[in-house]
Amino acid sequence: MSLQRTAAKRVEITIEAPMQKRLTNALNEAGITGYTLLPVLGGNGRSGDWSREGQISRASGMVQVICIIREERVDELLDAAYAIVERHIGVICVTDCEVLRAERF
Repeated sequence: MSLQRTAAKRVEITIEAPMQKRLTNALNEAGITGYTLLPVLGGNGRSGDWSREGQISRASGMVQVICIIREERVDELLDAAYAIVERHIGVICVTDCEVLRAERF
């Protein structure tokens, strides 16, 4: 059995945890209502190694917002996300992907 695959874009936005609500509000206002939120446990970047380990509050952590979206809507998403991320610590990545059940995207 061959399943129908449809081209889409996967957008990963990594941002400071306190900015999560502002980012998801901006996405919702832009009509982007499908996303997944994940905690980021640690990493290494321009400022060196960092980790959630030993943090007292959520304020110094990072989160990742993952969206799978049709290619024709990706610019709307990027405009909304960049308006938030450009003033804060964060990264936006866009990759090609394929989805099953395309009617859900």
